Amino acid sequence: MRLASEMDHKAVFAALEKVCEDNIAVLCGPSESPYGTITKRLVTCMRKIQQHGRALEPVVACFTAVYHHYDFDSQTPGNGYRTLVKVLQSCLLHIVHKGRYIASNYRGAFFRAEHNASEMEAYCSALCQLRALLYLAQRLIHDNDHGQLYTPQDADLSGRFVEEYSSMHKACFYGRCLGFQFSPALRPFLQTIVISMVSYGETYGKQQSGIGTAALSLLTSGKYVIDPELRGAEFERITQNLDLHFWKSFWNVTESNILSGFTRIASNPVQVNLTLTVPPASLRLPLASDPSLSTTVSPPIAHWGPGPVCMRLISYELRDGQDSEELLKLSQGDVAPISSPRLPWVQTKPPSPWLLVHFHGGGFVAQTSRSHENYLRNWSKELSVPILSVDYSLSPEAPFPRALEECFYAYCWALNHCHLLGSTAERVCLAGDSAGGNLCITVSMRALTAGIRVPDGIMAAYPATLLTTDASPSRLLTLIDPLLPLGVLAKCLNAYAGSDFQTAQPAERRGSLSALSRDTALLLSDLTQGASNWIQSFLDPSRAAGAANDHRRASAPAATWSSASDLHYPGGFEPLRSECHAHVLPTSCPVMRNPFVSPLLAPPGLLRGLPPVHIVASALDALLDDSVMFAKKLRAMAQPVTLTVVDDLPHGFLSLAQICKETQFASDICVARIRDVFRPESAAARAGAALAPSRSTGWRAETDSDEEETAL
Repeated sequence: MRLASEMDHKAVFAALEKVCEDNIAVLCGPSESPYGTITKRLVTCMRKIQQHGRALEPVVACFTAVYHHYDFDSQTPGNGYRTLVKVLQSCLLHIVHKGRYIASNYRGAFFRAEHNASEMEAYCSALCQLRALLYLAQRLIHDNDHGQLYTPQDADLSGRFVEEYSSMHKACFYGRCLGFQFSPALRPFLQTIVISMVSYGETYGKQQSGIGTAALSLLTSGKYVIDPELRGAEFERITQNLDLHFWKSFWNVTESNILSGFTRIASNPVQVNLTLTVPPASLRLPLASDPSLSTTVSPPIAHWGPGPVCMRLISYELRDGQDSEELLKLSQGDVAPISSPRLPWVQTKPPSPWLLVHFHGGGFVAQTSRSHENYLRNWSKELSVPILSVDYSLSPEAPFPRALEECFYAYCWALNHCHLLGSTAERVCLAGDSAGGNLCITVSMRALTAGIRVPDGIMAAYPATLLTTDASPSRLLTLIDPLLPLGVLAKCLNAYAGSDFQTAQPAERRGSLSALSRDTALLLSDLTQGASNWIQSFLDPSRAAGAANDHRRASAPAATWSSASDLHYPGGFEPLRSECHAHVLPTSCPVMRNPFVSPLLAPPGLLRGLPPVHIVASALDALLDDSVMFAKKLRAMAQPVTLTVVDDLPHGFLSLAQICKETQFASDICVARIRDVFRPESAAARAGAALAPSRSTGWRAETDSDEEETAL
């Protein structure tokens, strides 16, 4: 069965052409139109779509003829070129579906003319921008070496792509078309995230924080629910010239006790959930080559000198050592784990032979182990393993190499103190997502260079392996991705590299409890003000829209921007341009190309000897090419590596594991890869029964393919 992304593109374009012709015939029929100017808008829109479709068909044919050369292997179809074609196909299928509805119901009594015209215009704008992305991808495929997905040595080409991104219109992807490329079950969640962010942006910077800001945002969100165009324009404005502190503040709302409490209710209860503060002290570890000799591992010192490292221990079962006085001294002020003397029916289990060390994602700038608890709790139960999740210091207050130093120190401390963690550490696996996946790889590289024991395996979910803005086909998706726009990605990368280094002191780690008292004092006034603004937005929608437009104009940079760059499009085509140009700083800092920052650029000597690396990526992730190219690099060195590509999910799908069955399925794949590290002797035996990469990517896609081919 073909995947949805590999459906016969000729059938899709033929269906699009027929829908356009049918709609034009119906809308321009002999009888008088009941909708006047709306009919003219629809006719104009359908003709534009028809023009885009005719121009794109030969382009797609060229991609489908060659994109298999860029896959990891024949059993793992996945690379940025495939993804761009798949996203375009999803857009075309939405247009076909909407066009058939309009043609069949145009003269019906309940036909909503304005709504349907706006929907079709939004998808027409999206199609126009996707056409531009495919033209840019053609430039990439022409300029890159055969089989290569990026050209890091061509800084000029990457700079021109960044400049082009800065001027292109993006709001259409955040309004009515939001998340069209993802699994339908995720679209309501994405809409909630975007509405929450633009509402939070409206209240950000006022005299409240945390829960108070969230409460005010909730009451001002009504206008963004009823006006998708306003929502899209405001989200584009926020992400075009991102305030990194706003981004950190928004995602740190998920750290509040209220929201994390809901997460804990929905996930598995655990016997142990301790936050640990490990003081800075030198460690002695045996050398891997000769255990009779040892080496010293110093505590983290970058930027502000030695400091403690924070961690969280999660264990579904209470195990020996986890209720010891030595461990509890490291968790002062936290709730002690449930132990046998307190609850007699809780039996203390023997230490596990396994240990999972986890590094969370968040772009190196946001989130902690608390925001990743939902899937870590489930993993601890499914794998029957204690999990140590490291709360490393975040950028821009703590740029490279502070986070790497803390994660490496935490790994070494766990090896020395595994008896406190309920494990004998016979086998140790590192696991992480996004930025955490990067840290899994670089911590293992540090272990190699230090000559100590390396972990027995790595599970990296959608890891960032190239921390630059070098162009690749999948990174073109940053134009349309609501969770990873290029403006956000560049800010995070520059912050980690130290380009935005602001202080030589660690950021204050103020817990949600300490914030709660101040929030409570301001909450009543927040609710009053929020309710007033919310009512005003309904009584006078033009006021809200006008304010947004004024804010957008005020946010435009003072410099004069050219209409893109010297990237010329064929046939006189021009993409839509944004009113608010992005100011994306190029990732030109030399630190970006440090192999411990961008492991994809590491020389073979630093990668040879790594443990088996299991990468789980998403076909719709802007960082897909990072995973594909890193897996290829390891394979070329005869290093053990596997790559699994799942369909229809965004970057960060692990944090969405409980949202729908597709994200849970992807999380299960991650668990299976970790289990392969812990049970290498049975991994090969299970390989035949487990979902192979090609089948795992087609699990959902095959279902969609049947429905879509039937519809066509």
